[in-house]
Order: sequence, then structure tokens, then C-alpha cells
Amino acid sequence: MRSKISIYISLILSILLLYSSFTYFMASAKPEEIVLKVITRHGADILLAARKNFLKSDLAKKYNIRDVRFLPVGEPLWVDTIRSAGDIDVAWGGGPVLFDRLYVEGLLAPLKGEMIEKVMAKIPNEIMGSPMKRINKSDVYWVAAAISSFGFTINKDYLRHYGLPEPDEWIDLANETYAATLPQPSVGCADATKSTSNTRMYQIILQRYGWERGWIVITLMAANSRIYDQSGLVRDAVIRGDIGVGITIDFYGYTAQLESEACKYIVPSDGSIVNGDPIALLKTSKHPEAAKAFIAWVLSAEGQKIWLNPKINRLPSNAEVFDTPEGKEREDLRQAYLRTLNASVIEFSDELAMSYQYSMQWFFHATLVRPQEKLQRAWMELVNSKEKLTPERFRELVDILADPLKFKFTDPRTGEEVCFSQEYAQSINEEIFNNVDFRNDMVRIWKEAAEKRYEAVLQALSE
Repeated sequence: MRSKISIYISLILSILLLYSSFTYFMASAKPEEIVLKVITRHGADILLAARKNFLKSDLAKKYNIRDVRFLPVGEPLWVDTIRSAGDIDVAWGGGPVLFDRLYVEGLLAPLKGEMIEKVMAKIPNEIMGSPMKRINKSDVYWVAAAISSFGFTINKDYLRHYGLPEPDEWIDLANETYAATLPQPSVGCADATKSTSNTRMYQIILQRYGWERGWIVITLMAANSRIYDQSGLVRDAVIRGDIGVGITIDFYGYTAQLESEACKYIVPSDGSIVNGDPIALLKTSKHPEAAKAFIAWVLSAEGQKIWLNPKINRLPSNAEVFDTPEGKEREDLRQAYLRTLNASVIEFSDELAMSYQYSMQWFFHATLVRPQEKLQRAWMELVNSKEKLTPERFRELVDILADPLKFKFTDPRTGEEVCFSQEYAQSINEEIFNNVDFRNDMVRIWKEAAEKRYEAVLQALSE
């Protein structure tokens, strides 16, 4: 009897062992469910639409992608975040200068493979002289997922109420005309350290007007402005009628036009650029084939449909989306796309913009954001005193207020007095980016020097 029981037990154990081995094998053979990680500068509206639509796609099913986890990170932290995380798959949104920084830092992988190359062929290499791909020796390291222009969004009701003209050029926003409502600003812009799109607009002004005159325009525009922490807040202020003009990326303007008949988007006649907003594969990706599938979907006509959402309103990089049923319903966006392709553009160098980007951003923050109250007070007093001054004296005081070559401070590295020339900005750009202590020192030094120059203008006007 015991012998039979032993046989039964052995048989049961053998069956259990066989079943366990089978289930283990089946579990091991089951494809891994992938969660992609995407570092991004895009807003929640875009990210939610992208996740929802991509996860329903055949590509997501083919590559067994269960979810896409988005990591919204401020531009200055991208390089450190990518390196410290070590497993982020895709970078998406933030502008070409940011992606060129990732390229220079060796963080981008070339986009290779039949699937991704087939869809990238539908994206032009450049539009109106601006790159839509970063190419090195035939390898593509980033590609534009959308395109943008830059200009102003205006509130016609506000301008009419205060008797202000509609701006036509960037330089108009630096005019004393828009100081008429101060201390209640009529113009809005964003802190360069908080907004890549506003940074791009300041770079456009610097390259359109040159370093010296460009900074005068930027400084007086800031004096006329309320400076916001986010570019989206500029758009919202225009829609509400808090301000009459806000410098914005184009799709903020298109959204404002849909939300309020009082709003209108204007591409400045003194020039803008067509910007490609990139997407790229990161070298840290643990799932490069799945990551390339996501990128291919974003670039496809199907993925480009997210830009057509009336609450998003971005211009696609792949114009084939306008041939889809959804695209044919957005004739207004197609017309905006065509106008952008024919807009007045300036000759713009990404390399030049990148050579002083971080110095420019933190100089803006230190001299225009932190001491803005003193800047506005000095500008108000100067404008109010204009009739009492000769034209030469007025221009002289504007230069004291705003000319970067008359902005004197002590270089902490050498102890010598210097000015904020383009060459100086380029010489410290990398250290500003890499050395937080140095950056903090420069912000403090620049802020103190800016306060002194604004006080000097007030003192001159009181004499």
C-alpha cells in the first residue's frame, strides 16, 4: 500500500514539476511589455493626445509597448537628467538649440532602419533655410516633428481701448508708445531661462538687429512688459485682455484666435524664422527599436494628427497630414502652414545662437527680470521727460539704460572691468552652462551692475 502511495506521490510531483517548467517556459517566452520613457518640453495637452492615440496604434501593439511615460523637465536640466537616469528612450520638443546641445554632448543616437528612414524621407531637410534635420555624414540625429514661426499675439480690444497701434515689427515693442500704460504693462514676454520659445525670439532679435542694437530692443521691450515665468502665461494674458501684445510661438497665437475674436497672430515684417521642433532617439534607450517605432509614429500622417487638435494647433512637419480626412477639416491650419512657408525670414545661424545661448539667457534674467521694477521706473521717467530733453540726450540716456557695450562690470575670473559684448558672452557660455557657482556669481554681479545703470539714469533725470 505504501508502495502505491509513494508511486502516486512521485507521479503527482512529476506532473507538478512538469507543469511548473512549462509555465515558466511560457512566461519566459512571453514578449516583454515595454514602457517608453520620453523627456519632453511639450505641454500636457500634447502628451495626453500622443499617449492615447499611439497606444491604440498598430506600431504600439507590434512592439508590445504598454505605456509611454513622459518626463517634463526644464531645459537647463536635460543633460544631467538624461545622464543620471540612464534609461530615457526619446527626447521630444524643446527646439533645435536644445537638441544640438544633446548632440554635442554625445547623447543622441542616429536614426537608422527601414521603418524610420521611410517616414523621415517625407520630412524636408530644411524649410526656408532652417534645418529640419541634424545630419552628420548621412546620419540623422534629430528630425523636426513640427514647425513653428515666432511673432506676436495681440488683443485688438485692448489696443483699441488704450489707443495703441498694432505692432508690425519686433522693434515696435521697444518703442515708448507702449510705455504709455506703465506702470501697468501693455506688452508681455517670458523669462529667457524659463522659455525656449521666448529664448528663440530674443535670438532672432539679436541676429536681425545685431548684438548691440538687439540688446537695446530687448531691454526696452522688457521695460514695456510684464515678464512671465512661462510662455503659455503670456498667451493666456493676451486672451484675457490683461495685456495688448504678447510675444509668442505661432501655435499659441492660433489657439488664441480660436478662443477669442479679439486676438490675432502676427508674423513680424522685420523677420522671423521657421523653426523645426525636434524628436530624437537617445543613446541611453534600453528599447531602441520600440523608441524608433514611437518616433516613426509621431512623424507619420497618423501621428501628425495630434497637431490638428483645436486646443493644440501646431503646424506639422509632414504635410501629408493635410490629405487625411481630419486634415481636410483644418483648412485654416493648412493656410497658416502655407503663410509660414512664405513668411519674411531672416538669415539665422543656429551655431551663432548656440555659441552664446546660456550667457544670453542668464544675462536676461539677471538684468531684466530680477531688477525689472527699477528698469521700468527708469524707463517711465525717461519717456515722461522726453519732451524736455534734446534728441541727442534722450538717445544717450537710452544707451546708458540698455546698450550692452556700455554695461560695465568686473569679471570674477580676472578682476578686470569688461562689458557684455558678444565675444565676452561666447567666452563664458560653456562655464555658465557647466558651473552653477560661476553662473550664480555672474547673475549676482550682473544684477548689481544693472541696478546701478538704472539708478544712473534716474539720477541724470533728477539733475
